[in-house]
Amino acid sequence: MPFIPHTEHEVREMLAAIGVDGIERLFDEIPAALRIHGLPGVPVGMSEMEVQRLMRARAAGDGHALNFIGAGAYEHHIPAAVWEITTRGEFYSAYTPYQAEASQGTLQLLYEYQSMMASLTGMDVSNASLYDGASALAEAALMAVRAHKKSKSKRVLVPGNLDPTYRKVAEAIASSQGVTFETVPFGADGRIDRAALARRAGQDITALVVQQPSFFGTLEDVDALADWATANGALLVAVVNPTSLALLKAPGQWGAADHGKGADIVCGEGQPLGVPLSNGGPYFGFMCCRLEHVRQMPGRIIGRTVDLDGKPGYTLTLQAREQHIRRSKATSNICTNQGLLVTAATIYMALIGPDGLKAVAAHSHANAVKLRALLAKVAGVTPVFAGQPLFHEFVVALDRPVGPVLEALADRGIAGGCDLSQPFPQLGHALLVCATETKTDDDLRAYAEALAACLKQASR
Repeated sequence: MPFIPHTEHEVREMLAAIGVDGIERLFDEIPAALRIHGLPGVPVGMSEMEVQRLMRARAAGDGHALNFIGAGAYEHHIPAAVWEITTRGEFYSAYTPYQAEASQGTLQLLYEYQSMMASLTGMDVSNASLYDGASALAEAALMAVRAHKKSKSKRVLVPGNLDPTYRKVAEAIASSQGVTFETVPFGADGRIDRAALARRAGQDITALVVQQPSFFGTLEDVDALADWATANGALLVAVVNPTSLALLKAPGQWGAADHGKGADIVCGEGQPLGVPLSNGGPYFGFMCCRLEHVRQMPGRIIGRTVDLDGKPGYTLTLQAREQHIRRSKATSNICTNQGLLVTAATIYMALIGPDGLKAVAAHSHANAVKLRALLAKVAGVTPVFAGQPLFHEFVVALDRPVGPVLEALADRGIAGGCDLSQPFPQLGHALLVCATETKTDDDLRAYAEALAACLKQASR
C-alpha cells in the first residue's frame, strides 16, 4: 500500500483487543538467540519527503536514454489509465480464479482478453496466458508433438532467423522430452531459405516454426510457408509480434486461398500490449490455436455460460488437464501465467481499440523506414537485407565492432540497438535497430547524427 494508515492510538487499541502489551510480544515464539536487537550500518528512518528526494536523485542517476533497442521487448506509449486501473486492489490482489462464484470480475476480464487475442490472431481459441514469449514457444513445440499424432519423429523445424533466446529456452524445456529442433537457415534476404526447406519435403516433420516478423525485422512469405507445411503434413507454429498484427495478415489466415488453413498454433510475447520495459520482465506469453487442438493447449481457458436465470457467468473450463487437478498428466508444469500483466494488456487493447492499435503499428513502421533511410546515409553504415520490407526493426552493418560504438552512443544518452555479432557472427558487425511510435522525427535525426559522430570520432 502507498502508506500505513494506522495511528499510534489505533495500534494500541488493536494490541489491547488481542491482549498483548506491545508488538514485540507478537514475535515471542522466536528464540532469543535468533533475534536481532539492532541493525548496524542501517541509517535512521527517513521522512516521506526525504525518501521522495532520495528516490528522485537515484532515478536521475539512472538517466533516461533515447531507446532504439527492440529484439523482443519494445518501448510503446502506455496510456496512464492502463496501470491506474490495473493496480486497483480488485485486480492487483486477485489470485487464480479457482472459485468462480468469488472471481467473476477476474474471469470476465480474462474471457475478454481471450476474445481479443483470438480476434487479433485469427484463431479459434486463446488461453489465459503463459509465462513469457520464449517459454510459450517451448510449450507450443510440446503441444504440437501431442496434437500431431500421425507424426512419430518429434522433429520441429525452426528458422535460423528466430529470436536466439527463444531457441535456447525452447531447447532447454522441450529437448529433455525428446523434441528435436532442426535449423532451417536464412538466405541472403534474411528470410527462411526456401531451397533448404524444400530438401526436407516428404519427411516426417512434426511442426514448422515461422517467426513473423523475423528476429531481423524481415517479413516472411507466410502464405507459401503455410502451404509447404500443409503439403508436407506438418503443423505450423507461428511466433508473432501482436502489435504487427494490426497491419499484417493474421496467422489464422496464412496460406493460399484455395487450400490454406492457416497456422495451427500461434504464440509470442505480449509485452508490447501495455507492459512497460522492465529489465527483462515480468512480461507474459500468449498462445492461441485452432479449435481441434484445444485439449492439448496448456494454460487456463475461461468459458462463458448462463445460469438457470439466463444471466451470464464465467468459469475455468477444460480444467481437468490443468496442473492443479491432474499434475502427472498436465499439459504443462510451468504454472505462472502472469495474470496481472494480462490484465494490463486487456485494458490497453480495450482503451486503444482496433484503430488505435493500427495507428501504433503504422506509426512504428513509418519511423523504422525513416530511420533506416537516415542511417543508410551515414558513412560506415550499410543496411542489411535492404531490399526487404520490414515492420519496426531492421539490421545495419557497421565498418567496425559494434560494442564500442554502442558504448559511445550510451555516453551520449542513446541506447543504440542490439549487437548481433555474437548470436549471428555470419552477419559481421551487425546491429539490430528498432523505432516505435514513441520516436519523433527529431529523435530519429538525433540518433543518426550521434551514430555518425561516434563513427567519425573513432576513425581519428
